[in-house]
Amino acid sequence: MNIRTAVAASAVLALAASTAACSSSAGSSSGSGGKVSLSYGVWDATQVPAMQKIIAAFEAQNPTITVSIQQTPWADYWTKLQAAASGGSAPDVFWMNGPNFQLYASNNVLKPLTDLHPDTSVYPPALAKLYQYKGVQFGLPKDFDTVGLWYNKAIFDAAGVAYPTTAWTWADFQAAAKKLTDPGKGVFGVGANLEGQENFYDTIYQAGGYVISPDGKKSGYADPATVAGLKFWTDLVAAKESPSLKQMTDTAPLNLFESGKLAMYWGGSWDAKAFAANDTTKTGVDVAPLPAGVKKATIIHGLANVVFAHTSHPAQAEKFAAFLGSQQAAQIEADTGTVIPAYNGTQQSWAKAYPQYHLQSFLDQLPDAIPYPISKDTAAWNTLETSVLTKAWDGSEPIDKAATDLAQQMDAALAKEGS
Repeated sequence: MNIRTAVAASAVLALAASTAACSSSAGSSSGSGGKVSLSYGVWDATQVPAMQKIIAAFEAQNPTITVSIQQTPWADYWTKLQAAASGGSAPDVFWMNGPNFQLYASNNVLKPLTDLHPDTSVYPPALAKLYQYKGVQFGLPKDFDTVGLWYNKAIFDAAGVAYPTTAWTWADFQAAAKKLTDPGKGVFGVGANLEGQENFYDTIYQAGGYVISPDGKKSGYADPATVAGLKFWTDLVAAKESPSLKQMTDTAPLNLFESGKLAMYWGGSWDAKAFAANDTTKTGVDVAPLPAGVKKATIIHGLANVVFAHTSHPAQAEKFAAFLGSQQAAQIEADTGTVIPAYNGTQQSWAKAYPQYHLQSFLDQLPDAIPYPISKDTAAWNTLETSVLTKAWDGSEPIDKAATDLAQQMDAALAKEGS
């Protein structure tokens, strides 16, 4: 799973009361010439150089404001942020992901960006919507990722199977998976990973189903179309065109693909950098859009920059957040080739960063992108998804029964959010 979509601890943050009385954050005034110092919370060390370039450009235009980066490793980011927010000392501006967004927005940790009057039309619509709560924009998209169909060209060539195209349907994919599976060589057509963003969320929406209702109150797992989206994967496991759940637990599908044991892999745009550094995948693989079911669909997720609701410097923090969401900042980030910048029109630099891959596939799917499904306590039912669906993936329970059980348990979890 892409760590950017992982969820923090599911316990509801007890932040509203504690932060309401606080008026200071990690940023502070320098005390000279009206200068202000802001803090910026991030988790990815590989992106720090790009962030420093963006900060330098911002400070050049705003000489009375300085910004310092607070980089916390992913493993500690959410724990540290929760503690800091509860104590009123969260960074003035910080990274937020979709699964945790509503939890923080609903607990008055994030400042509404209404004063900025942000033009969200400059971002992919589904991504901008991801950071709206009760119709209010709380975050400005920073970057995004979609899911594509990575494939091993040598395995396709050996089996005489034509490479995936934009016209591929589920039937095309399923026929290819069967032909590409070679037990004698230990090669499988695909890895039916038990993962949401990269796998079953995509097929659920491609089948016309849904994970959670638009109002966030009802699970979609009992819907027949949703069950069809799940069955897409369990059928592959049952046909042995995918490794078993145990095999995929022992060796992750990503690693199987990188070692030439999977012909196809449903993976994200974030995989391009790692594949380009691997001997097997450096030039031996490529990527195409996901196949279509009843319709085309790919899950979109991405980070946003948010402002701490109780920053001591709201005007300056908002100005910095606005710059982070600008075309200038996006272009600086695009030139690094690390992530796809959210600002429309700047993504081509990323697509050209690894010319051996058809990375345009990820951008071409934007019109069909579905926001990553979330609620106020996403972690609670994410845990249920894994525990309940495991029974269907390992063959111990029919997928329709597992889906029905999951729907009931997820509905109960969602009901607690509103209580």
